[in-house]
Amino acid sequence: MKTYKKYLTAFTVVACVVSSSCKNEYFDRPPKSQITVDNFYQNAEQVNASTLLLYSAPWFGYSGKGGWSITEMSGGNGRTYSADIINFQDFSVTGTNFEISAVWNSLYIEVAQANAIINNLPTKVPASVDGAVVNNALGEARLWRALAYFHLVRVFGAVPIIENTFDYVADYQVPRHQVTDVYKFIVNDLKFAEANCYAKTRSGVSPSNAKVSSGSASALLAKVYLYMQDYANALAEANKVINSGEFKLYGIDVPGKSFADLFLTANNNNEESVVALQWAGNGGYGRGNPFQAAVAYNSQITGTGDGYGQMAPTFDLQDKFDPNDLRRKATYMLPGDKYPEINQAAGGYTLPADANSQGTHAQVKKYVVGTPADNGGTGGAQSSANNTYLMRYAELFLIKAEAIMAGAKTSADPEALAAINTIRRRAGLGNLAVIDRTGFVTNPTYVAGSNKRGEHWATVYRDDLLDERRREFAFENDYFYDLMRLDGYNKTSHPIALQIIKQQDKGTSDSQTPPNRYGNGYLTNITDASFVFPIPATETAADPKLNEAPVPYVFK
Repeated sequence: MKTYKKYLTAFTVVACVVSSSCKNEYFDRPPKSQITVDNFYQNAEQVNASTLLLYSAPWFGYSGKGGWSITEMSGGNGRTYSADIINFQDFSVTGTNFEISAVWNSLYIEVAQANAIINNLPTKVPASVDGAVVNNALGEARLWRALAYFHLVRVFGAVPIIENTFDYVADYQVPRHQVTDVYKFIVNDLKFAEANCYAKTRSGVSPSNAKVSSGSASALLAKVYLYMQDYANALAEANKVINSGEFKLYGIDVPGKSFADLFLTANNNNEESVVALQWAGNGGYGRGNPFQAAVAYNSQITGTGDGYGQMAPTFDLQDKFDPNDLRRKATYMLPGDKYPEINQAAGGYTLPADANSQGTHAQVKKYVVGTPADNGGTGGAQSSANNTYLMRYAELFLIKAEAIMAGAKTSADPEALAAINTIRRRAGLGNLAVIDRTGFVTNPTYVAGSNKRGEHWATVYRDDLLDERRREFAFENDYFYDLMRLDGYNKTSHPIALQIIKQQDKGTSDSQTPPNRYGNGYLTNITDASFVFPIPATETAADPKLNEAPVPYVFK
């Protein structure tokens, strides 16, 4: 990793020059001059280092608040009183919202940085550098570009496809492209990455696991195909990854490790990590992981003056966890929970009995790792050093089960059951004999007018796979996207997702033990339009074509 760090600062300068001095402008439009890029890619070491920036800083705007506000608060896992992000909770985000602009800019900066590599590397690298080294770097860049577009299309729907950012320096009037074409573009990039990135076998916690691989591309292809409801290809890619032996599950394939260990800084770049953001914990604001600063209950946890408790678990999420689920304590804190890994100098941290930052008597734990001293001296204010997963190996098992079912309502298929029960076994839960995805069913505990969860609605949604994904990946920026795809990835109507979200308890409670819920968190204003977030107003003003209907993309 020392080699990577040696070139990271230098390449950051090059990448920023290529991409408009790192300004948050539409598509991060680059200047015409390329000051040092002609002299940078001179040997294999420099080519390998050229992709490093793709793993961190450009993603900060997405990771800071916008990403989890979209996925966790709109999805129903988290709630807030904070004025700057509460619009995501109640689906009232407009094009002037700061965080939606941060998400747009962040993801298009990543696209621009990837494009700089994709378009410059083939012509700037001397023939003395092995072609496999160049192709691996190109594969990395195309994987990261695909990931950025996978996020963009799920947040904003139809968006512009930009293959060479320099094409739009003089004229940046660019139309949106159809959702189906964006997905085709993503698949093409991932197929290239799968064919050109190095193959790996991951072992232990190691810097060598930091970079993506051919297997990472296969894993992402499995997920993208699942979204597209291309179940045959999703299953083929998931099996390819599982059978490769590249990745391992903590607590199953790696003895002595558990689900909770996945989210400790000491276990960055572990065997379960498929793709992860690599934060520089001592790099300061904008270069470290900002999540703990926002969601940790208080500064006693962080030791750096932040810890604002801006998002807390909803009662709706809490109700999804069985009391025996080993993931619960690693996902969210309840009053009285003790965490010996946090504030170790004082003997650990116990969440106080009156902890209640957002009205649900629970606080987020996942990715909350404690003080710099708890993390080997790394980390600082709004800058933790723990990686952010963009995909974990566990997801491949749930993708496999869903792909085998291929839209069926129930399944007793042995392979599908083995896949989902592997994840449940790690969580300390019993095996399922049947996977039930029936959907809306009559609620036997329905009580008209009740404000208790499970008794308020005449129907409830039954989906073992959706619930398992929710418990496994809560606060990993995925759940809202799972809800979106229930009705089809390219649909404009979302009747299933609408009804699920309307039934979620996002409300607060009193101070009793246990608390009495007020039952005031049910949404009524959500519509089909709520599943596509508005493009920032500054961008539509600069590029009026963004207001027009999407057009087909002409593939090169």
